[in-house]
Amino acid sequence: MDFRVATVADVDAVTETITLAFRDDPVWGPALQGKDGATEHCRRFWQYFVEGAVPHKKVFLADDAATVAVWLPPGAAEMTAEQEDELDALIATNLSPERVRAYADLWERFESSHPETPPHMYLSLLATHPRFRGRGIGQQLLAENLAAFDVEGLPAYLESTNPVNDHRYERAGFRALGRFRAVIDDAPVTTMWRDARSA
Repeated sequence: MDFRVATVADVDAVTETITLAFRDDPVWGPALQGKDGATEHCRRFWQYFVEGAVPHKKVFLADDAATVAVWLPPGAAEMTAEQEDELDALIATNLSPERVRAYADLWERFESSHPETPPHMYLSLLATHPRFRGRGIGQQLLAENLAAFDVEGLPAYLESTNPVNDHRYERAGFRALGRFRAVIDDAPVTTMWRDARSA
């Protein structure tokens, strides 16, 4: 299987996989539902996260974006200030005022739950294109990434927004760190941590 680091040329393909994979996510599906049920803005929403992460050279893809993993190294910003402003404008334009407030509250819950120390790799997004689900590609990509981070002595952190994935992360060595609830539908979010493993 071909695992490689994503470049700017891969942004569209990586974004497409994430958009389709998170379309029915228990947390992000309701959070991003636009006015009159519109979802066209979701692709641009996720693209900001991909564009923000690619310069850190920790966005990985397998088999031409069948599966993608968006990581951030210790201390790295998720996106630039300009990208954050554009993302906020996208949300304000496409969501109802009630959902804009709910989104802001949800974002604060993610931020306040994220540990500041020790330095760690942050798995912002892990997604498999719907056509390739059930083949274990995501698990293989995750295992390869974690093995590389182990060599660097770096632990890893993530938020699982879909309970059906929790056991997959546990198999990879993560453990539940804490939990909080989404704003709109009270869906559970599990924060998870994995200590670096020595060779």
